[in-house]
Parts: sequence; C-alpha cells; structure tokens
Amino acid sequence: MDRSIAVQLRSLPEGLALRVARHLVAAGRLLDSDPEAAYEHAAAARRLAGRVAAVREAAGETAYAAGKFKEALTELKAARRMTGVTWCMPMIADCERALGRPERALEIARDPAVAGFDQAERVEMLIVEAGARLDLGDAASALRTLQSGHLHARSREPWLARLRYAYADALLATGDRAGAREWFERAAGVDAAGVTDAVERLADFED
Repeated sequence: MDRSIAVQLRSLPEGLALRVARHLVAAGRLLDSDPEAAYEHAAAARRLAGRVAAVREAAGETAYAAGKFKEALTELKAARRMTGVTWCMPMIADCERALGRPERALEIARDPAVAGFDQAERVEMLIVEAGARLDLGDAASALRTLQSGHLHARSREPWLARLRYAYADALLATGDRAGAREWFERAAGVDAAGVTDAVERLADFED
C-alpha cells in the first residue's frame, strides 16, 4: 500500500484500519481486470471509513472505471474538497461528459489549476476537453485542442499514445478515415505499454 494512504489510515482504530486497508488493496489489484469487483471493495471501505480522503479517492476511481459516473463524480469531488488534489480533475470533467453535461466539462478544463498539471495530466484533460467539444458538435475545435498536446513529441510515455489515439478518433468522427488510420498507426507505434487498443482499431481499416 502507498505510504501516504497508510498514514491516513492511522487515524482509525487498528482493527478497523486493517479491514479498510484490505479492501483498498483488493480494489487496487482488481481495478484493471474487474472494475466492478474493485468498486465493491472500495465501496465497502467507504462504508467503514468515509472520512478518510484516500478511501473517497479509491471509491471515485473505481466507480469511474466501472462506469458508475454519478457515484464517481460524488466521490471524486469529495476527495478534492478534503485534500485539494488536482489529479482527479480530468476524471471529474469526464464524469460530467458522461452525465450529458459537456459544458461543465469545458468549465473544469478552464480551471486555473490545470496550468499546474504535469504533461500526462494535461493530456488527460485535453482528451476530455476534445471529447466535450465533439459532444457539442464542434469537431474542428476538438482537433485543435488535441493538436495543442504535442502530437509529434518524441516520447514513449503512455500519454503520447493516448493523445494520438484520441486524435485518430476525432479524425474518424469527422469522416477522415485516411487521417484516422495514420494516427492509429502512430499511436500503436509508441504504445509499448498497451494503454490503447490502437492495433485492434487498425483492423477496422482492412479491406
């Protein structure tokens, strides 16, 4: 378990802290393979220790992964109020999109705190912002938004694969299949960690 989380759990009685820790560890292990089960563990931890910020963060992150966007929004907003963390802002904005409120997502993308994001966090926000613009029917603005994220960067970090993948998706939404194919190929070319399904998407372009 992350040391900062362990420190937060010290505010609980020892037996309770152990139960909560077990749920959080299980949630973390299951997040990628079984988001629904991960959420159930995080929700159990929340019922036991809802005043611990790390618990609210876990509940929000697992709810988001499981597609429970209303619950995720509530938990992530609570975590941000409790700690002032900003890493969850792209997820909060994406929850607003998922709940049919793209304008709110754009408001979050304009928050001054975004200026302090690292590159990976900034790209996540750009992807959500572009998605919100697509939701509003403004494909041109969506493409410009993604172009501002260093599409041609020389990097093998996962953020570049995600950025290029989102750009390919946006091109496809405009009907530019040739451009989309090129950028899915570019995404696959830097996706050593397998954070996207760009290779699988390329199969859709086969004759």
